[in-house]
Amino acid sequence: MRLSEVTWTDVRDADVDVAFLPVGSTEQHGPHAPLGTDALNAVAVAEAAADAYEESSGGPGADRGEVAVAPPIPVGVAEEHRAFDGTMWVSPETFRAYVREAAESLVAHGIDRVVFVNGHGGNVEALAEVARRFSRDPDHDGYGVAFTWFEAVGDHASDMGHAGPLETALLRATNPELVREERVNEASAGAADRWGEWVSGVNLAHDSDEFTDNGVVGDPREGDAERGAELLDRASAALAELAVAVVDRDAV
Repeated sequence: MRLSEVTWTDVRDADVDVAFLPVGSTEQHGPHAPLGTDALNAVAVAEAAADAYEESSGGPGADRGEVAVAPPIPVGVAEEHRAFDGTMWVSPETFRAYVREAAESLVAHGIDRVVFVNGHGGNVEALAEVARRFSRDPDHDGYGVAFTWFEAVGDHASDMGHAGPLETALLRATNPELVREERVNEASAGAADRWGEWVSGVNLAHDSDEFTDNGVVGDPREGDAERGAELLDRASAALAELAVAVVDRDAV
């Protein structure tokens, strides 16, 4: 169930087990990928996982309901990309409050299990705090956890950069019309090898333009649509499995 596509009476009459709240960012992704990459990828994983949960979680005849996929939150904690045009960001404080209150609105209608489906590395720390505060709130019975799709793709995770092979691959599999294929070689030529500028385990660079001229980290040429389809399968299967655990877990 995609909340933006159904009516309020559809929601009222549905048996919803859990909500997926996609969270992304509007930020540079090099010359070849759109500013909305993180939100687009989070939505793709959330929707595929919702289908997987509803089709197979618990096996045939299992007493499972639906997944409500909420509209994505498209602006996140992304000030590290501020040097690149079009990037938007909010403070971690504003982000945490907005995401938490958005989840609380679902609890008001009886959807008290929420998974924050994240597509942006800069949101990870803030979302972990959101999930803890949301789950500990004595004023409601909500319970939530944060899930970042590119951390749930097995050995592919080591290739995660920025607008590199993983994000480009998933876009090619799910939103291929948005990838500027004629610019991929340019993106690769100007890419950095790794995220940051590290000394003694500390990243000296606070902003991405300090180590990448065009905003890319990793080689997007290594992310084809076939790899993207595998990433989608792995991430959505992991999220569907997590959803079962969240639904079946007694709230603390």
